[in-house]
Amino acid sequence: MMAERAFRFGRARHLVGIAGLPPVAHGAVGVIMLNTGLMHRVGPFRLHVDLTRRLNALGYPTLRFDLSTMGDSGASAEADSREQQIRADVADAMALLGSQAGCTRFVLIGLCRGAQSAHIAACTEPGVAGAIFLDGYIYRTAGFKLRHYLPRLLSPARWRGFFARKLRQVVAPEETSFGSVYPPRGQVRGELAAMLARGLKLYFVYSGGIGEQLNHARQFRECYGHGVAGHPALRMDLLDGTDHTYTLVCDRERLFDHVEGWLRQQFPPPKTAPAG
Repeated sequence: MMAERAFRFGRARHLVGIAGLPPVAHGAVGVIMLNTGLMHRVGPFRLHVDLTRRLNALGYPTLRFDLSTMGDSGASAEADSREQQIRADVADAMALLGSQAGCTRFVLIGLCRGAQSAHIAACTEPGVAGAIFLDGYIYRTAGFKLRHYLPRLLSPARWRGFFARKLRQVVAPEETSFGSVYPPRGQVRGELAAMLARGLKLYFVYSGGIGEQLNHARQFRECYGHGVAGHPALRMDLLDGTDHTYTLVCDRERLFDHVEGWLRQQFPPPKTAPAG
């Protein structure tokens, strides 16, 4: 029977997390969920809880935990950059799940800024075998701008609205990336290519809630080129009609189906360990 256990762990015992520990064979792939922005480890509307429990039912050991200074986790008292802290925290999380479930390989999952944290760790941590980036890095391309602006230029109603706003002197700031500052696209493309060259399996899932950043599935290839987007170890799906945090039950189930399907294909769930 699957058990959930709370742990205080890490190099300074400053990290707090909940591990889901089903009875699995030794060496199973562990799944680690990272904070969404500054949100507690339960995730938006308990997204992380629901997803990890579904994966536990399949036999995957999981850990949802708070990175340093987030949620219930404290500071490590180390004078490191935020990126160094994230990498060290993920290394601590892998060590914990490895000691509790015998995991030697790990898949990281993160939504929005959590996807960025997963990217940072996946760049360097040798135990990471794969990553699922939910609304991860994506950049506006020429194709995005054409698809975004051309219908507006051809719409009289849009022009009337534009001039009405000008007359009222109301200018709304453009919302991009939920307030997150992206690194240069060339840097991210190179880092993804390096991950793939190391043998990582990557899954990008984009919601319909980031229409101001992504407006067509082919934008991913426009953004990263065939070498990355066309790599056999990388998959990308756009879940049109869903919101950024998957608040509707039907949208959440749709996301979970995609995550489960990818994990089953790339990292088949372990068989239950034989009794004594």
